[in-house]
Amino acid sequence: MIKTLVRLILRLFYRVEIKGLQHFQQAGDRVLIVSNHTSFLDGLILGAFLPGKLSFAINTHIAQRWFSRLIKPIVKLFVLDPTNPLSLKSLIRYMQGNEKVVIFPEGRITVTGSLMKIYNGPGLVADRSGATVLPIRIDGAQYTPFSRLRGRVRLRWFPKISLTILPARKISAPDEVRGRERRKYAGKALTDIMTDMMFATGNPHRTLFESVLDAQRIHGSNHLVVEDIERQPMTYRQILTRAFIVGNKIHEYHEHGEYVGIFLPNSTGTMSVFLGLQIYGQVPAMLNFTAGARGMLQACETARIKTVYTSRRFIQAGRLQSTVDQLATKVNIIYLDDLVPTVTIFDKLRGLFNALTARLAYKTKSGHTKPADPAVLLFTSGSEGSPKGVVLSHENILVNALQLSTKIDFSSQDIIFNALPMFHSFGLTAGSLLPLISGMRVFFYPTPLHYRIVPEMAYEVNATILFGTNTFLKGYARYAHPYDFYSVRYVFAGAEKVQTDTRQIWSERFGIRILEGYGATETSPVLATNTPMEIKSGTVGQFLPGVEYQLLPVPGVEKGGKLLVKGPNVMLGYLLHDKPGVIVPPQTEQGAGWYDTGDIVEIDDEGFVTICGRAKRFAKIGGEMVSLGAVEEIIGKCWPGHHHAIVAIPDSSKGEQLVLLTSYPDADRKLLVELMRAHDVSEINIPRKIIRLDNVPLLGSGKTDYTSAYQIALAS
Repeated sequence: MIKTLVRLILRLFYRVEIKGLQHFQQAGDRVLIVSNHTSFLDGLILGAFLPGKLSFAINTHIAQRWFSRLIKPIVKLFVLDPTNPLSLKSLIRYMQGNEKVVIFPEGRITVTGSLMKIYNGPGLVADRSGATVLPIRIDGAQYTPFSRLRGRVRLRWFPKISLTILPARKISAPDEVRGRERRKYAGKALTDIMTDMMFATGNPHRTLFESVLDAQRIHGSNHLVVEDIERQPMTYRQILTRAFIVGNKIHEYHEHGEYVGIFLPNSTGTMSVFLGLQIYGQVPAMLNFTAGARGMLQACETARIKTVYTSRRFIQAGRLQSTVDQLATKVNIIYLDDLVPTVTIFDKLRGLFNALTARLAYKTKSGHTKPADPAVLLFTSGSEGSPKGVVLSHENILVNALQLSTKIDFSSQDIIFNALPMFHSFGLTAGSLLPLISGMRVFFYPTPLHYRIVPEMAYEVNATILFGTNTFLKGYARYAHPYDFYSVRYVFAGAEKVQTDTRQIWSERFGIRILEGYGATETSPVLATNTPMEIKSGTVGQFLPGVEYQLLPVPGVEKGGKLLVKGPNVMLGYLLHDKPGVIVPPQTEQGAGWYDTGDIVEIDDEGFVTICGRAKRFAKIGGEMVSLGAVEEIIGKCWPGHHHAIVAIPDSSKGEQLVLLTSYPDADRKLLVELMRAHDVSEINIPRKIIRLDNVPLLGSGKTDYTSAYQIALAS
């Protein structure tokens, strides 16, 4: 009767919804129920809404707290003494009596809003007792005053709370794994179950604009969310008002689903245009202005882009007038500066009204845009010829954001400093859209190449999260004051391998570990990343939840294999120059939906991924395969602090030969031979020729421009 009364009260105030109850019935008699821990209400909610008499495993300290007394009338408490090593054994014996036991593997209520450290003990209990593990996600209780997120999220008294029960799973360590290793194995298995639970119960089945509206509802219309070098921070209501003003002004020039070119730097204005197009179901095509006029023209032809939006101020500052002039011969160029004077007071009032009724306004204007429809068009660098268009759906991007948030404790208190351009997939998804849909504040900086200014700006805005590539991070470290990154919690690096000396200087000078990740534009982009809780230096971390992978053997390569991936974050398909406007879905010999990354990788027993190099970045010299990336890494150890690029050019006697392009002014082959031999490097890996340059060519994303480097080597 007490349980029924508690259930009625909770339903009345919190509109508690329970999903997947059939999985509870199917779990069996001996069940370890694991749940995320969001608030002091969690035990009461689980005890009231799960059928039957449950036992709760809690430690002696928690058993004495007031909230434990609240749930005592409806559940049985199994008290564990954390200082007694026999406590787990007693719980294992108890469960072997076919009991249903609830435990919170985090051991504490979250103070980040994300999963915290998962203890190994509950995993070992499930393994040793033979119990099935039933994961349950609690969502909504973190927004109540009974959580520990005051100051991190907007709290309210009676938010809607949901329980989602997932299918039961088993943890069973191999018999040969014993002792501490068995405990570690079971703990890792339980961590994977909890992470998969958070991913499976997320909601990526929305459009990007709907996810922004959901974020506004959670964090409040007056929550500051975007800022740029103009230093005028904007709230959700302000950015949405601008988006509606822009969208209302330009939508009549475009059809639903049309690709519309954006030729703009990182700024709040660019985000306004991006969202304005989303409102009316038009697809922003982010043009890579570092590709030059020819590359941009080919991109426009590939996507049948008729109109490109840019800014006179940006064109003048970037000295891009000749590029625009050439572009204007094929497409219609519209300057946003010219549109601003045409915005009337009526346009502003209409935009504000639309922002105040944003959900209804979007529904009437969007043309029934679906989550699986194209959301954005990005372009590859064109290293294989004409640029390829990569079409990403709303779900692709939202899934990738969800995958990241299950592994990283992002918070609405975070300030992301984003200098990576929005035409770069990481700069768009992680640096721009992730904060917007997660309530984080993002500071847009127009270029990552200002090595002296970026650290100073990061210091000024109190940035807590920074994105970059090895090249950019090394440049910042060279000029930054040791205190410039005092507020930074996490630094994420991708696009190229992080060198040992870069890690070392960031660790020693700033006290920050660089979290290296890996991905591709075609995968929205992140596939794997190191995290604060799961990190191994020299690797790119573990795959994100939801990513399937296969390794195909490569002739001549002994370690690792070519990586193929599949998952909900893999693109809708390519737009090809010879098939303009037609989406070609990804497909490999493994079937539809599989994407060939072209990378050779190794995966260890713990699931950490090591990039051995591009399949195309291997040279065949005298019949032997040589990894150009591995040679670069060795040279980086010989001459640290400089930029090196290895390319292979044709050789009449051995098939190919290695050429080194380096920014090290004193580079000498005789010295390099001595240094590489000291590292036990065989002769075949030593470059035949060295070319000294002031600056090794770079792409706009910060990666080495190997196409240009190859041409320089060939010409030499």
